[in-house]
Amino acid sequence: MNTRDNMKIEKNERIKQRFSSCITYVLLTLWGVIVLFPFYWMILTSVKSYSTYNSEYIPKFITLSPTIQNYITAFTAVPLARYFFNTLIFTVFTTLIMMIVVILAAFAFARLDFKGKDILFSMFLSLMMIPNELVIITNYVTITDVGLRNTFLGLILPSVTSVFYIYLLKENFEQIPESLYKAAKVDGTSDLKYLWKVMIPISRPTIVTIVILKVIECWNAYVWPRLITDDRNYYLVSGGIQEIRENGFGRDNIPAMMAAVVVISVPLVILFLIFRKKIMEGVARGGTKG
Repeated sequence: MNTRDNMKIEKNERIKQRFSSCITYVLLTLWGVIVLFPFYWMILTSVKSYSTYNSEYIPKFITLSPTIQNYITAFTAVPLARYFFNTLIFTVFTTLIMMIVVILAAFAFARLDFKGKDILFSMFLSLMMIPNELVIITNYVTITDVGLRNTFLGLILPSVTSVFYIYLLKENFEQIPESLYKAAKVDGTSDLKYLWKVMIPISRPTIVTIVILKVIECWNAYVWPRLITDDRNYYLVSGGIQEIRENGFGRDNIPAMMAAVVVISVPLVILFLIFRKKIMEGVARGGTKG
C-alpha cells in the first residue's frame, strides 16, 4: 500500500469522524431544545401580561412587551415570602441534622468493629426496598400522637436520615486506606478527631453531593409537608404552589402562576449550576471502589 492510499484512508476516516460528530451534536442540540423548552415557555409566560396571554388564540413564542407585574402579584396576592422562609428553615435544619446522622453512621459502618455490624448494615439496606409511601401513615400517626402536627419539628424529624446516603458515604469512606486510621489510633487520635481531620476532608466531594441532593429533596418535598400541615403559617413553597392554584390566582391568572413557579425554581437551578461538577465528582467517587 503506497503513501497515496494511506492518505486517502486517513481522509476517509476524518470525514467519517466529522460526520459522526455532526450527527452527535445535532441530536444533542435537539434533545437540549426538547428538555429546555418547558423552562423557556414558563419564563416567557411569566413575563406576559394577563391581557396579552388571554388574547393569544395561537400561542406566540416571543413577546415584545415583557412585564414584571406578574412577579409583583406572586408576592402580594399570596404570602410567597413566608413560604420561602418556611422552606429555608425546613431545608437548612433537615440537611444539617441529616448530615450529622449520615456521617456518624457511615463512619461506624466503615471503620468501627462491633458485634452484628454486617447484619445491622444488611437490615439497613433492606429498608431501601420499602417504598416511602408505606411508612408515611406510620410517621403521620406517630407525629400526630406526640402533638407535632403544624410544627417545624414535625416536618423535620421524619427526614433526618437516609439509608442511601449512609451507604453512599460508607462506600466512600472505605476507599480511604485503613492504614491511616491505624496510624492515627497509634498516635492517640480519637475517632471523632480522625473523622473530622482526615475522612471528611478527603470525602468532601461526596459530602457536598449529598448536601446538594438533600437540599433539592427538601425544596421539592410535597407529600409529607401537605399531609402534616394544614396551617398556612407552616406551608412550604411546594404547598404554596398548590395553595396559589386552589385559593389564589392560579386558575385564572396563569402568567402570575408561572411567575411564582419561576421564583421557586430559580434557587435550585442556580444551586445545581454552581455545584454541578462537585455533584458529578461525588457520585463518581461514591460508585468507584478500589
